[in-house]
Formats: sequence, C-alpha cells, structure tokens
Amino acid sequence: MDTEDVAKNIVDAAYQVHSTLGPGLLEAVYQRCLLVELKSKGLNVQCEVPLPIMYRNVRIDTGYRMDMIVEGCIVVENKSIDAILPVHKAQLITYLKLSGHPLGFLINWNVALIKDGIHRLINKNNNKS
Repeated sequence: MDTEDVAKNIVDAAYQVHSTLGPGLLEAVYQRCLLVELKSKGLNVQCEVPLPIMYRNVRIDTGYRMDMIVEGCIVVENKSIDAILPVHKAQLITYLKLSGHPLGFLINWNVALIKDGIHRLINKNNNKS
C-alpha cells in the first residue's frame, strides 16, 4: 500500500470515528477509537512512539512521543481542543522532520465537521524515498 492509500484510509477512519462519536471527548478516546478503525482496515499502527533527538551524535531522550505512526510512513497527531494554533502545526512539522516520515495528519476532533479538523502536512525535508 502506498502512502496516498494509507492517507486515504486514515481520513476515512477519522470520518467514521467522528461520525460515530461526535466532538467533545478526550483526545485519548479518539486515539483509541481511531486505532480500532485503522486496525480493522488491516493497517499497522504504533501508538505513543518515542521520538529521541540526535544532537552531535548523542541520542537525547526528551520524552517526546508521536501519537500514532501508520504503516511506518504517516504520523498522526490527535488533538481535542478549541482551535488548532500555529504551535500545533509546528509540533507535527518537527515530528516529521525528526522522524523522517513523509506525511502527517493533525486531527482536531473537537469540531462540528471533521473535515474542518483534519490538517495534512508534508515533510519538505523528507530524506526517505
């Protein structure tokens, strides 16, 4: 399955979860339900993936964790907040840059229509092919 197929499955799964639950729940609930949806589609999903930083050839474990990695290629960052701010997009861009994954989704579940809560971000520094 290529990255675009995985991306389509993530968006479809997010729509399914949001149409079932609606807004107003905790981020952890949506993440767990999205995990169930993605696994039902046969996708490999890792949750709460540690993201160390390499600095001058020294691994620094800072406590950063990516919410989800789907099929080893797409980072999903889940939020349940009033509004997505630039700092939230910066967080995902940093995760993409540090992990080398080509694509990420920032999903804010606390919206009336999930299409307004899904933000697709591309790693412009992607070194993986």
